[in-house]
Amino acid sequence: MEKVQSAHDYIEHHLTFLTSGEGWSGINIDSMIVVWVMGLAFILAFRFAVSKGTKEVPGRFQCLIELIFEFVDNMVSEIFLAKDKLIGPLALTIFVWVLLMNAIDLLPVDLVPAVTRMMGISHFRDLPSADVNITMSMALGVFVLVIFYTLKNKGLKGFIKELTTQPFSHPLLYPVNFVLELVTLISKPISLGLRLFGNMYAGEMIFILIALMPWWMQWALSVPWALFHILIVVLQAFIFMVLTVVYLAMAVEESH
Repeated sequence: MEKVQSAHDYIEHHLTFLTSGEGWSGINIDSMIVVWVMGLAFILAFRFAVSKGTKEVPGRFQCLIELIFEFVDNMVSEIFLAKDKLIGPLALTIFVWVLLMNAIDLLPVDLVPAVTRMMGISHFRDLPSADVNITMSMALGVFVLVIFYTLKNKGLKGFIKELTTQPFSHPLLYPVNFVLELVTLISKPISLGLRLFGNMYAGEMIFILIALMPWWMQWALSVPWALFHILIVVLQAFIFMVLTVVYLAMAVEESH
């Protein structure tokens, strides 16, 4: 085990990914492991709730699952007015999956790395939503769905018309419209992914800085920040879900 000698070494150690490969071909194995584990946890938890569900007085876990389901379902119903079987499950998956990934940031910063070091792994960064590759790949998936739903509901001609005839109606300004609308379209996934990454990275960094302080100061600072960070963890999952549904709703709505 490599001994951390300074604050710089400690921070660098905690922000280093377990990476296989280099450059564009590099894969952050730790992020991928945690993403898949959280996804599996989501599936198994909801599967268990469904299999053990009862019409009688439900247990606490079933109440929690039903509360999350109804919350997401009501939100989707208010935003996405068209009928589609994919949007509801997609919104639920995004909200719970991102929430579980974000919640890892509430664990002590040295807990998971200490466990993995005992397994012979020198570096293991356990917060996938602070990995820009993960957040941008999720945002890219949303972008692909937006394009798909736009072409499905408006066709290629309608998509091109939407990009060229707004906000200026004069034909000579169609090229200007195209540039403006293209920038707006591309900025959606970029802002979606970077917003989640930036907030979670900042939260992770603050926890690491608190861990560098004397032990008698850590509890005084980490507990209030953790309580506040719970709001950020939930809010970022909610924002990612809502913006996804909003973008998809805009893709199926007719332009006026």
